[in-house]
Amino acid sequence: MAEIEFESLFNYAMRGQWREVLEAYEKNPQVLEAKITKAEDTLLHISVYVSQTCFVTTLLDNISQNMSRNILRLQNSKGNTPLHVAAELGNVDICNNIVKRDHTLISCRNLEGETPLFLAAVHGKRDAFFCLHGRQQNKDDDSLSRKNNGDTILHSTISSEYFGLALQIIGMYPKLVNAVNYDGLSPLHILARKPNCFRSCTRMELIDRIIYGLSMAGSIVEEDKEERCDISHNIQAHTKTFHHCPMNYGTCMTFLSLLKLTTTGKDTKATTSDEENNFSLKSEQKQAKKEKKHYRFPPNWESMIRLLILAMKALLIVFGVGATWVEKIQRKKEKHIQAKQVMNELIQRASLYKYDFIEPSPHGEDHSGGSDKAKIKSNTGNEAIEKRRTVSPILIAAKTGITEMVEKILDMYPVAIHDADTENKNVVLLAIENRQPHIYSLLNKRSLIKETAFRQVDKDGNSALHLAATYKKFRPWRVPGAAMQMQWEYKWYKLVKNSMPPNFYERYNKDGKTAKQVFIDTHAQLAKEGSKWLTKTSESCSVVAALVATVAFTTSTAIPGGPNQDTGIPLLQGKPAFKLFAVTSLVALCSSVTALVMFLSILTSRFQEKDFVVDLPRKLLLGLTTLFTSIASVLISFCAGHYFIVEDQLKYAVYPVYAATCLPVSFFALVQLPLYFDLTLAMFRKVPQRSYKVFFH
Repeated sequence: MAEIEFESLFNYAMRGQWREVLEAYEKNPQVLEAKITKAEDTLLHISVYVSQTCFVTTLLDNISQNMSRNILRLQNSKGNTPLHVAAELGNVDICNNIVKRDHTLISCRNLEGETPLFLAAVHGKRDAFFCLHGRQQNKDDDSLSRKNNGDTILHSTISSEYFGLALQIIGMYPKLVNAVNYDGLSPLHILARKPNCFRSCTRMELIDRIIYGLSMAGSIVEEDKEERCDISHNIQAHTKTFHHCPMNYGTCMTFLSLLKLTTTGKDTKATTSDEENNFSLKSEQKQAKKEKKHYRFPPNWESMIRLLILAMKALLIVFGVGATWVEKIQRKKEKHIQAKQVMNELIQRASLYKYDFIEPSPHGEDHSGGSDKAKIKSNTGNEAIEKRRTVSPILIAAKTGITEMVEKILDMYPVAIHDADTENKNVVLLAIENRQPHIYSLLNKRSLIKETAFRQVDKDGNSALHLAATYKKFRPWRVPGAAMQMQWEYKWYKLVKNSMPPNFYERYNKDGKTAKQVFIDTHAQLAKEGSKWLTKTSESCSVVAALVATVAFTTSTAIPGGPNQDTGIPLLQGKPAFKLFAVTSLVALCSSVTALVMFLSILTSRFQEKDFVVDLPRKLLLGLTTLFTSIASVLISFCAGHYFIVEDQLKYAVYPVYAATCLPVSFFALVQLPLYFDLTLAMFRKVPQRSYKVFFH
């Protein structure tokens, strides 16, 4: 093709001049085979990228069958055919149009080993996925659902957090539940590395928790609708003519659905179940799931629940909060529910503790499951089994803090408590090492686990108490500052120590250190940082406290209006403003002196590890409280004394001035409130709160 013609063809495609492209094709049919971008895309690739459905349809209808097969098999630099692109973008019309001309393109792989079916699942394009699945010749063949690194569509959808689609894939491809990639990871392993998808690892403020609880009904409705998703209907609808509707069709139907007072019930569920049977979703399993579910609200309350949620959003908009915030919390809860559903399905169907006890065959085959045979090409059976022994889902869940997964696995497979990683750390040791209070509390309630697993040591001879005493670089606790981190580190150490079995004895690790010695050594730098922060804070606050004490002493000795020369009694005695002045000046003096003493006692402290638990935080809390009290009292006493020297005509005018004088102090107090509340909560909490901003990598 001439360079000028190539340049024109590129410009036509970039500008969307598809009529000119058709004219160029009529003059020279070879233009369809030309690769016109650096990514080696053809005209058909580009037209699919920009969703030119009419152009693709017209073009394929006006060329021969052999030619259409040739251009549809052309791959770009990534190995993607036009069908790969259409599946990735979720364009069902183009997928149907291409597949009906050459259904073998469904099995075509790119350089990563991904089929169009795989790409549709990875990007969460549910409709395109069902379309391609329905066009497969052998729907029981799951070879198209893997890529070169061994990841399946179930691995990828869970990794991309498309849990609704993952649930349906589990029903359509049950063998994929036990499939492992080249790293020995199953879909359950992938899910265990996603703590943000579970409620136990999501930290929310009080108002967020309230909205989260109120959105329970809406989430149940969405969950029920997800469970009743009609798979066969999706496939049949997309293998036939795709119905086009106006873009605002969905919005209109949603609005009209709010006007309904009742919804369909059992008939819809029965029909859905019958159709799902056509796609190897067993009716017995579906019925068992329905019997297990206990909804808080009847199904026919869906419309009323939606109206309630809509009213709640409107109320929040009136108060300036915004509906997007509520929708965000609802989406978060729906993700939590769906992730838990996927987790339950994977644990119930997985053969977690069967293959560990089966030796590989002499020929290196892995007989742990039918879906694993001949799938792991770069690993022998011995290597695959060894990787699965070193990586256990319950260990990952204990490390990331997914309480739901740890509890479910232990309920179904009690033997999982004996799982250990390459460092010989079991569930208990990993939960303690990674500061997971919820996991530790769950394990601590089981007496059998407490008597066995709590006594295990790792390869370095470290017991549970040693790991509780070991401090690492990241700061897991949900408190600011090194001093408060040190406080909760010591509380965590004491919590683990006090919950050990009665006859547990402290032992030495391989380095010859006890847990107490490990705590002192590993927390030396943190204690140094905490003492430095406390020293600077106390120095700054003590200066302020000294100034307030000086002013308060001067103020308390001055009498507004002066005393009576004969009796020495203040002339203004008995007036409300004078009483207020007398009381507040005394409070300011006493509280400022108390604050000064507290901060000076912090400066003279020894800053031992145990001092950070109660002694130092209590002094700091008492010092801040009395400092705030003294500042407020000084201002009130000033306003009360100044009130007597203002003329009657100006008394009402000075009130705004008094209020403005108090604004800086009020702002300072508000800024310090988070620290004040953190100190207060830390004083009364026995179990530290973990921050889930630091996730497992």
